[in-house]
Amino acid sequence: MSTTTDTPPAGTGSTGTRKGGNPAAVLASVGGQNLSLIGALVVVLALFGALNDNYLSISNLQVIAEAATITGLLAVVQTVVIICGGLDISVGSQAGVASVVSAMAFTSAGSNALAGMAAAVGTGVLIGLLNGLVIVYGRVNPTIATLAGLAAYKGVAQLISNGRAQGYVLNDDVFVFLGRGRIAGLPVMVWILIVTALAVHLLLKYTDIGRNVYAIGGNDTAARLAGIDINKYLVAVYALIGTVAAVAGILLTARTGSGQPTSGSEGLELKAITAAALGGCALKGGKGGIGGTLLAVALLGCLENGLTVEGINSFWQNVAQGALLVIAVVIQQRRSGERAIGLPA
Repeated sequence: MSTTTDTPPAGTGSTGTRKGGNPAAVLASVGGQNLSLIGALVVVLALFGALNDNYLSISNLQVIAEAATITGLLAVVQTVVIICGGLDISVGSQAGVASVVSAMAFTSAGSNALAGMAAAVGTGVLIGLLNGLVIVYGRVNPTIATLAGLAAYKGVAQLISNGRAQGYVLNDDVFVFLGRGRIAGLPVMVWILIVTALAVHLLLKYTDIGRNVYAIGGNDTAARLAGIDINKYLVAVYALIGTVAAVAGILLTARTGSGQPTSGSEGLELKAITAAALGGCALKGGKGGIGGTLLAVALLGCLENGLTVEGINSFWQNVAQGALLVIAVVIQQRRSGERAIGLPA
C-alpha cells in the first residue's frame, strides 16, 4: 500500500501553483468529504429550525454544544488511533471508570476537586497503557482487545461503585465551573474540546510524530523499514486515548453532578467511531483529520437534539446513528475501489 497522500503541498494547488484567491482551490483544500458534511449540517439545521422555532435559539445551540463535547473529545482521539491503523471500542467504558474514580477520590480527599481529577487522569493513563501493551506485546487484534476492555472496564466501574452514582460535586466551585461555567459566552466544556482538538490537529499535521502516525496506518511495513518504532507509537496512542477519555469522564461527572459508572458513558464508543468514520477516517488506517471529525460530531449532535426536540422516540436515534456509520463505510469502500466481498473482481 502506498503511503503517499492526495493532499498537495501547503500553499499550492494540484499543479503546484499558488492557491491565491482561486475559489476552486479553496474548495479543494476543504475537501469533498468536509463539504458534504457541511451541506448535511446545513440541511439538518434548516429542517429542524423550520419545524421548531426554538431549535436555532442560542440557548438550544449551547445545549447541543455541551451535549456533543464528551463525544467530541472521544472522537478526536478515536481519529488518531484509526489513522494509526487501530481502533478503541472501550473509550466509553474508560470514561465511565474515570467518572466514578473522580467522584470517589473527590469525596475521599475531603471534597478536593484536584485530587479527584488527578486520580481520574492517572487511572485513564494506566488503562490506556494496559490496552496498548496488550495489543502490542500480547499480539491481540485491537478490535478484540478493546472489545474485551469495553466489558471489563464497564464491570470495574460497576464494581467499585456498586452500580450506583457516586459522590456529589455540585457544591464544588471547580466542578461547577467545568460543567456549567462560561468563557467569552461559550461553555467551558466546549473550550476544552476546542483546545484538545486544536492540539491534536497541530500534532498530526505539523510534527514528525503526526507524519509517523499517518505512515504507520498507511503502510506499517514501510514505516518499520523507515526506522519508525511502531510499538512505541501504538502504546503512546492508546495512552493518549486513556488520558482524554479520563478528561471526558471528569466532564461527565461535572455535568451530571456525580460519578456515573454507565449512565452517560454507555454508547459513547459507537458515537466516537461513527463521527470519525463520517469525518473521513479510513477504518483501515492512514487517512483522516480532526476537522472532518468535528464536523461529524456537530452533525450527530444537531441530529440527535432535533429528534429529541421533536419528541421522536429515542430508539430512532440509535437507528439513525447505525445507518450513518454503515453509509460512511460504504462510501469509503466505493471510493477506495476495493472489490466487494463475495463478488467477482
